[in-house]
Amino acid sequence: MSRMHSFSPLQFALTTSTASAITHKVPRRFFQSTAMTGLSRIKPAARVSGQKQDVWSIINEAAAASPKQPIVNMGQGFFGYNPPDFILNAAKEALDRVECNQYSPTKGRPRLKKAIADAYSPFWGRKIDPETEVTITTGANEGMLSAFMAFIEPGDEVIIFEPFFDQYISNIEMPGGKIVTVPLHPPSTGATRTSSAADWAVDFEELEKAITPKTKMIVLNTPHNPVGKVFSKKELQNIGHLCVKNEIIILSDEVYDRLYYVPFTRMSTLSPEIEALTITVGSAGKNFYATGWRVGWLMGPADLIKYVSAAHTRICYSSVSPLQEACAVGFEQASAQGFWDSTIHDMKSKMDRFNKVWDELGMPYSDPEGGYFVLVNMNKVKLPEDYPFPDHVASRPRDFKLAWFLIQEVGVAAIPPTEFYTDKNAHLAEDYVRFAVCKDDEVLEEAKNRLRGLKKYME
Repeated sequence: MSRMHSFSPLQFALTTSTASAITHKVPRRFFQSTAMTGLSRIKPAARVSGQKQDVWSIINEAAAASPKQPIVNMGQGFFGYNPPDFILNAAKEALDRVECNQYSPTKGRPRLKKAIADAYSPFWGRKIDPETEVTITTGANEGMLSAFMAFIEPGDEVIIFEPFFDQYISNIEMPGGKIVTVPLHPPSTGATRTSSAADWAVDFEELEKAITPKTKMIVLNTPHNPVGKVFSKKELQNIGHLCVKNEIIILSDEVYDRLYYVPFTRMSTLSPEIEALTITVGSAGKNFYATGWRVGWLMGPADLIKYVSAAHTRICYSSVSPLQEACAVGFEQASAQGFWDSTIHDMKSKMDRFNKVWDELGMPYSDPEGGYFVLVNMNKVKLPEDYPFPDHVASRPRDFKLAWFLIQEVGVAAIPPTEFYTDKNAHLAEDYVRFAVCKDDEVLEEAKNRLRGLKKYME
């Protein structure tokens, strides 16, 4: 249904005068030829055309149409609360400084690079050089795009594990990379009993077979979104060994690196040989409850980071200055404020609070080892055969129907995880739905109350 827009007299005058000017300057034959051809020469690039409707649009459409208003949004992974005051105050103070409102150096503000290097050097067991081994990016996603742009040529292969962060796909394809997927295999008992997210397993024979002479990079995400798996030290060593053996760059997406509930190993810390191949991705948005700030970083050997920095310079030159300064203060003060410990404690408490509703319902889930997402197996939910799903949902896997149904009938938004799979392996997750627990406790309780309404649709 189209929307009607209302304009003020001034807006209407500006709009019509602009249109008149354009019409006056463009030859009439342009409008005649395009009318006849249906704008056939003006086409979008293949990389953005012909795609299925994305999950975010589908979920937002369902939420807008739901009779259960307001919707409890546990879909997208944004926080339902602010960063702590010491970080917010740093952002406000930075806005009063002239230099913080101007371009930052393309590799990032020196204070933030130093703060990150100081924060991570103890994990690395050596001093990280903030000038050559750290680059600040406009969010972790732009950092990953910069890494792909720096090293991937057309035809190069990049291995990713399924399920994957959906932005990996477009980021790899932009420079012409070919995506090769290796699935994390869910536990065979996933539909009948709760188990650890650790039970989503890598088949290492499958991984080794995926490696070819064209394999340039492997992307690893730990703690993992959406599974909540923290890759074990042994798993990381096996992956690292294969990469060293075959000279493959490791892009280690560790944006949830401050949210772990079991021992967490950082890929770069395993050995000098593995570190030499590893670029580590970080996110202030995830660390400091500020996903809208779009401050991320990449760490790694100088001979890798210099090329990533060069790509970043050409993509967006520099990143938002005052928020870089605030993130520097965040790192400088986090330990003294007890922030890292409280982050883990608070998020684990939210996870445990929310997951009690699945225990009540007898609905199994993958108990997360890290991050703030939980995958719930809804095999027991029986969707009415005659339910009026729209065509673009009816044609998708069962988890899309489950997500639509939850919004319409229960009033809780969640994400269908088959969006993070290739069609070949989507069947592995079609009974699961992903919930984000990074919300206020009152929101979690309201979501639980609504989700209890699923009882009447269960066996």
